[in-house]
Amino acid sequence: MHLLRQPEEKIKAFSNALLNARTKVGQCKKCFHLTAEIECEICLNPKRDKSLLCVVADSRDLIALERTREYKGLYHVLGGLISPMDGIGPELLNISALVQRVSNESTAEVILALTPSVEGDTTSLYIARLLKVFVKVTRIAYGLPVGSELEYADEVTLTRAIEGRREVE
Repeated sequence: MHLLRQPEEKIKAFSNALLNARTKVGQCKKCFHLTAEIECEICLNPKRDKSLLCVVADSRDLIALERTREYKGLYHVLGGLISPMDGIGPELLNISALVQRVSNESTAEVILALTPSVEGDTTSLYIARLLKVFVKVTRIAYGLPVGSELEYADEVTLTRAIEGRREVE
């Protein structure tokens, strides 16, 4: 209703901005986060700790973790979670790129920051088994309610979850 009451010029500018974003925004070639460049600003930032790699399901989760201002490492966006019921297997996610990245870079720890759900647990276990031969694998603490989404968690809860992470066995 709000948009219908706006002047036509504002609606045109808004629609052009949406189309512009749709055509110019893509994925970072390294971490798969949203960006208008070849690599995102996080991957290009020399001040980030390149020995830490936080794995998230999508860019909304990455943005939620960035809001805490506590995590200083790099990210890897999977593009979803393993969900056989929805026809989403590991081959449809950015998991092979993650394994290649970890095996080729000087990563010391991979932090799995996936939603505490059946799909998140399945994906975490799958990734942990693949990466344990290369690197220490931890998972954020269960400070988040089971079934909740990372993007809706507050900064304090996310900070405590990162600080309370533990190694996946």
